[in-house]
Amino acid sequence: MEILIEFGKLLIPALLVLYAMYLTVKSVLEKDIEKKEVDLKIKNYETILPLRLQAYERIALLLERITPNNIILRLNNPGLSAKEFQIILVKEIRDEYNHNLSQQIYIDDKTWVLVRKAIEDTINLINQSAMNLKEEAKAMDLTKAVFADIMQNEVDSVEHALGQLKKEVSQFY
Repeated sequence: MEILIEFGKLLIPALLVLYAMYLTVKSVLEKDIEKKEVDLKIKNYETILPLRLQAYERIALLLERITPNNIILRLNNPGLSAKEFQIILVKEIRDEYNHNLSQQIYIDDKTWVLVRKAIEDTINLINQSAMNLKEEAKAMDLTKAVFADIMQNEVDSVEHALGQLKKEVSQFY
């Protein structure tokens, strides 16, 4: 029995020291893992932030390029019929959209929905304006009809999407 007591006197302090060492090592390892996670997040942020900002720039450019004022002035060709011009405008908008489609992974879903709505609204505006024209109408007639329809619309979905885009980018600063 005395051997057990002596053994216990040696074993209990050794177990306490071992447990204290376990807690210390566990704490150090947890802090090390936490530090590595923070470093990884910082590194990812440094890598992804420029890509996200580039995506926002590209979407802003897309929205600016599809605004009726800009796209009509850029693609205007008075020799075209209204129908031909309509087709060119809609194709250009869809091409711009398809070219920037991959940027959605860097942009908030709410903002991307607004971007898509702005594109759809612009295409609908052009198509609606073209529907009210006669068959022999020229590109200039379509231009006038689009601008007249813009004046009647109170909400500009392109501007709304751009505003949301700028708001989202401002969260980075």
